[in-house]
Order: sequence, then C-alpha cells, then structure tokens
Amino acid sequence: MPDQPLKVLLAAPRGFCAGVERAVEIVERALAAYGAPVYVRHAIVHNVHVVSELEAKGAVFVEDETAVPEGGLLVFSAHGVAPTVRVNSEQRGLRTIDATCPLVTKVHLEAVDYAQRGLSIILVGHEGHQEVIGTMGHAPESINLVETAEDVEALDLPDPSRVAYLTQTTLSVDEANAVIDAIRRKYPQARGPRGEDICYATQNRQDATKVLADRSDLVLVVGSAHSSNSKRMVEVALDYGAPAAYLVDDADAIEPAWLDGVDTVGLTSGASAPERLVTDVIRWLQDRSRGATVETLDVIDEQMHFALPAQLRNLPLVDSGAR
Repeated sequence: MPDQPLKVLLAAPRGFCAGVERAVEIVERALAAYGAPVYVRHAIVHNVHVVSELEAKGAVFVEDETAVPEGGLLVFSAHGVAPTVRVNSEQRGLRTIDATCPLVTKVHLEAVDYAQRGLSIILVGHEGHQEVIGTMGHAPESINLVETAEDVEALDLPDPSRVAYLTQTTLSVDEANAVIDAIRRKYPQARGPRGEDICYATQNRQDATKVLADRSDLVLVVGSAHSSNSKRMVEVALDYGAPAAYLVDDADAIEPAWLDGVDTVGLTSGASAPERLVTDVIRWLQDRSRGATVETLDVIDEQMHFALPAQLRNLPLVDSGAR
C-alpha cells in the first residue's frame, strides 16, 4: 500500500474511438433488429470484454465466412476484410453488414488506386494483423509488407521512381515515421497517402500517453493484449520516460507490488477498451489508497463521429453493457 494517497492522472482522450463506437453499435443494432444469431467475422474490436458481452447477447464470432450458415447475417469487423471475403460471402448467400472503420476503408481505396496506376506499394504494418491482411487483399500483386527500416533496405522494387507507401492505422506514430523515413531515403520519389494513414484516435491517445509518461511514476493502459493500439501506448509511455508502464485487461490484472514507491499513476485506455473498465481501475486504486485523488489531464479535445451504414440508420438500438 502506498505511504500516501495516490494521485491518479486520467488521460483525455482515451478509450473508444469513433470507429469502435460505430462497430459495436452496428452489432447491437443488428441484434436488436434481426435477433440472434448475428455472426461477426473476427473480433468486432480487439477487446475481450466487448467480445464476451456481445456474445452474451447473441453475437457469434467466427474467423472465416465459411463458418456462417448459408443465408446467415454476417458483420465484417472494424479491421476490414479483403475483397475475396465479400465475394465468398455473396456466393454463400450471406446477408452482410460492413463495420469496417472508415479510416481503414480510406487505406483500402488508396491501395487500389496506387495498384491501378501501376505503382509498387510499401505497406508499413505488422504481419498477421487483421487490418494488414485486409489491406493486402485489395492489391495482393502490388503490396510489399515491411515492419522495420531494415525491411525497407531489403526491398528490391522494379522501378524506384514508381513507389507509394501506406501504413496500418494503429501503429506507433514514432515507429511508423522511422520506417517512412527509411522509405523516403531509399525511394526519394515515393508517394505518400493523402493525409496520414495512422488514425486520429491512435495519434491522440499516444500524444496523451506521452504527457502521462512525463508526469507519472507508473502508467497503466487498459486494453487487451491483442489490441495493437493499446500495446503501442505502453511502448510510447516507456519511450517517453515513464519509470514503469503496463497493459492491463481490467483491474484484476493489476499487481499491487507495482504501486510500491509510486505517488502518481497515469491512467489511460486503448481505442477498443470500454470506459467502465477504466472506472473499475480507479475504484481498485482508491480502495488501496484511501483519499486517492483523480485529476483529468485534458491533452486534446477529440470530436469525431462516423455515420452508420445506411441499412442500419433507422433501426433501434438497445442499451449495452459493452460501452
């Protein structure tokens, strides 16, 4: 137990981004309108609590569209899918709803445009991530995946003057910039996307985490281990001077020993983590430090909303514990 009451610095912005809000709402509205089961290809967002709560309401998560009975209702996750998934779903007679984040769709359209113009595309991202798999599926003959500057150096593209690059939306901004710098050094004429590919929410949460790191003895990031943006936030906290930083799914994952010698805890959450998990962590910290104070650290005023797919806009929404 700390020797004195803790100060908890609560980052703003944190938690659900507009793309996650939209994706979760799509599943909820589909369940309310059509009833269970509603199938979802891959986890709708990368958070175990959100997934389990939607499962309890009748959502069924599958890794492949072939697992959905013919004629079933399938929602594509926020991470996006390759065009072949849409074709396969149509051939199986599935009804589909697209919950792909509009910022991921932007990257897909850029990939198609570059490929149609005959450019070699360098995609900065993590191999095996669902977003990367979907993006590569839009231009499989043109995309070259890289994760590091060393990967860029190993590339041997056919025409150095006809190169473009894209990035996964949930990367660390600093990490992505280092790889982009390597691309520009090797391919000075490389064309970048119209506007940054890394999403506003990823960047905003990382910027807020940098401020937390400077003012905290310990930074806690609420998010699941398979959430790319949440893991990047822990890395950012450590890179920017936090003495310690941990990723926790919920309050139960906190080790009391982490608080030894700690006066200030910086608290934030990934873009797919519901706010109630942050509230639970605050209660956990207050239980272990009577009189613990909570101060909100306003770093960026985030105002963003994405419209629902047209087929769902007039359907009812049931109250959700996943928020």
